[in-house]
Amino acid sequence: MSTVAAAAATITQLRAEVSRLHAHLPAYGLVVWTAGNVSARVPGHDLMVIKPSGVAYDELTPENMVVCDLYGRVVEGEHAPSSDTEAQAYVYRELPQVGGVVHTHSPYAVAWAARGEAIPCVTTMCADEFGGPIPVGPFAVIGDDSIGRGIVDTLRGSRSPAVLMQNHGVFTVGPNAKSAVKAAVMCEDVARSVHLARQLGDPIPIEQSAVDSLYDRYQNVYGQR
Repeated sequence: MSTVAAAAATITQLRAEVSRLHAHLPAYGLVVWTAGNVSARVPGHDLMVIKPSGVAYDELTPENMVVCDLYGRVVEGEHAPSSDTEAQAYVYRELPQVGGVVHTHSPYAVAWAARGEAIPCVTTMCADEFGGPIPVGPFAVIGDDSIGRGIVDTLRGSRSPAVLMQNHGVFTVGPNAKSAVKAAVMCEDVARSVHLARQLGDPIPIEQSAVDSLYDRYQNVYGQR
């Protein structure tokens, strides 16, 4: 039995989930036209499900999601996968705890990325979700795993599930695709808030001990368990 056949039921479920999660990107103003994507690892298999390249958000369906191996090669699907596939495949290969990856060009976060500047941790939301500043990764060209290498190298030294790739945009990770989408939404909200704060003056940093406490509470106590 092939790997795809063995994972058929899970792939069907993930196709539907990944397709559905894409609706959040335009809804929260994180993408325009066909830019951006969501992907998910197929648990227990060296496979991922990702958006097809250049297909409009209102045309996405579970059936046109693309299944690739963790080197970006298409193993199931009639469409070419996202141009970010090799980069995201690299993330899945190198970070086994990651189950979902999202890429957006959300405007406030891109403005920080264009300056090559990390977003400082000056709001409790930033401490809650990102555990400190939202870091900047290196500039890298699209089309191979160079972006993936920059993502991995940057996030290995950070608690943040988001990285601003210089001159490019946002990549977020999570234990599943929904968590990565949430991080992308919150990254843009933090980027906007801190930008606005800077227009009014110098934002007040949060003490590291408070950042640690806020992060621990949000990650381990907040919400329903």
